[in-house]
Parts: sequence; structure tokens; C-alpha cells
Amino acid sequence: MISDRINESSPWQDITEGNQIYEAATSREFCTGEWRTSTPVWNQEKCRQCLLCTPVCPDSSVPVREGQRTEFDYDHCKGCGICAKVCPFGAITMKEGK
Repeated sequence: MISDRINESSPWQDITEGNQIYEAATSREFCTGEWRTSTPVWNQEKCRQCLLCTPVCPDSSVPVREGQRTEFDYDHCKGCGICAKVCPFGAITMKEGK
């Protein structure tokens, strides 16, 4: 895996130009949630488990376990707010910041 070869102490010679990744299926290895400027907040009491938020998330940051959605994957959520817009019950709101 790429994380086994390159880490924070890797010499610059081992890093590709532009830090490009040439392997498939490596997105889980990189915490891209730090890019976010807005954060979704999930209110479990308002949530009716309709799961409409799950398929619209471009980062797959709305995990589902045993047919129930769980807390956001903030390591990968970019804060786009699509989930909040599709929630018919107002169970997801957006707050500014991380």
C-alpha cells in the first residue's frame, strides 16, 4: 500500500511530482476531511432512518451498519451539505467550521 511506502518522514525523492497517487483504491488512506469549512451535524432524535442522505454523499461519509445510518465519517467528509439538503426531517444541519 502507498502508506507503507510514503509517510511524513519519507525523503522528498520518494514523493511523486505534485504528490500524485498512481494506485487505485487509496482514498481511505488519506484523511481529506480537514479540507472542510462546514460540518454536518446529525440529530439522532429527528432522524427517521430513511437513508436518503447515504447515496447522495460524494465521499461515502454517511456510514450504514445493519440497516441504520451511524455518525458521519468526519475523516473524509468535505462538508458539501448535500446530505442536509436532502434530509426531509431536518435531522442534518450544517455548522460553520470543523
